Amino acid sequence: MSDRNRKRKFEDGIADLERIGAQLESGDLPLEEALAAYETGIALVRELNQRLADAEARVQQLTRNADGELQLRPFDREDDAES
Repeated sequence: MSDRNRKRKFEDGIADLERIGAQLESGDLPLEEALAAYETGIALVRELNQRLADAEARVQQLTRNADGELQLRPFDREDDAES
């Protein structure tokens, strides 16, 4: 992943993807530009999906079950607020 992609905010990536989609839907791009925009959009979708997966992994936390064993569970805001 390039430095530019690492520094881009997730929301900015979504906005870029929406812009690319609008360009493609307009039908105004020449074929080569449309293909390039499509390729850029696919790469962006992959990047954003990976960032979502990374974020999901970060919000998991280790907890102990009744037997004292560590287990992974999804992060729950209500549990965090009670701590």
